[in-house]
Amino acid sequence: MVTGGAGFLGSHLCDRLIKEGSDVICVDNLFTGNKDNIRHLLGNPYFEFIRHDVTMPLYVEVDQIYNLACPASPVHYQHDPIQTGRTSVLGALNMLGLARRLKARILQASTSEVYGDPEVHPQPERYRGCVNPIGIRSCYDEGKRMAETLFFDYKRQENLNIKVVRIFNTYGPRMSLNDGRVISNFVVQALRGEDITIYGDGSQTRSFQYVDDLIEGMYRMMNNSREDFSGPVNIGNPAEYTIKQLAEIVLKMTGSSSKIVYKSLPSDDPVQRCPVIDVAMSELGWKPKVALEEGLKRTIEYFRGLM
Repeated sequence: MVTGGAGFLGSHLCDRLIKEGSDVICVDNLFTGNKDNIRHLLGNPYFEFIRHDVTMPLYVEVDQIYNLACPASPVHYQHDPIQTGRTSVLGALNMLGLARRLKARILQASTSEVYGDPEVHPQPERYRGCVNPIGIRSCYDEGKRMAETLFFDYKRQENLNIKVVRIFNTYGPRMSLNDGRVISNFVVQALRGEDITIYGDGSQTRSFQYVDDLIEGMYRMMNNSREDFSGPVNIGNPAEYTIKQLAEIVLKMTGSSSKIVYKSLPSDDPVQRCPVIDVAMSELGWKPKVALEEGLKRTIEYFRGLM
């Protein structure tokens, strides 16, 4: 079962699981998910879609649960911050309870946001983060941190077979036009000939991984046979770019005449974000393969098709 399965990441994961020969139950309330992302799977006899909110209990029979349900971009998770917190915490509790009943393996899609605005760079899994618990991003950051707490408490108290991955900035086809994250923002603005909006002076850095690389890492983590290895594991691309560099690359690749404009940096926006992936490399034999320019080429083609 994949919660959040009609979303950007979840739909790609469903594709991968179907390709591997699994029976897949996709669960989504369609707040940020979209049926168009899974339309090609709806006629597949090994695929089932259930419209459901994970803050409410769900009773199905599965042997693996990928818990991806939660708005992931600031625009969406700040729209209803209370519901975002409920989704992270109550959703985790409901899925953990289901996994306990079924004795199923469960994977939590956590996030690099648990590191907050980091004082350690790049960020290894042992770093505990620097998160503002009362800021505008807290509903997501602290919600995901609490979800990780619940997962490891279920492991210790209930001997549950858990896996936790921390996802760094991911991009690719099926991002929505109004996704609100930096790559989709820049690509859409460039294709429309609108100003490219940079918040801050553009010197802040991010690392960007293509969606196929992420899905491979998640799949390997779920199917890692070591029950004593639960993570958390950083899944991200350690190639680091400034936001200004990214804007310039997008402008060049789209051939856009858009201009770059600068606006004030939002509250609690992290200055640096880059993963240490030694654990993923040693334990999962995983590292990203898709370079930024190649991933952007595929993403730009996707958005051209939408527009």
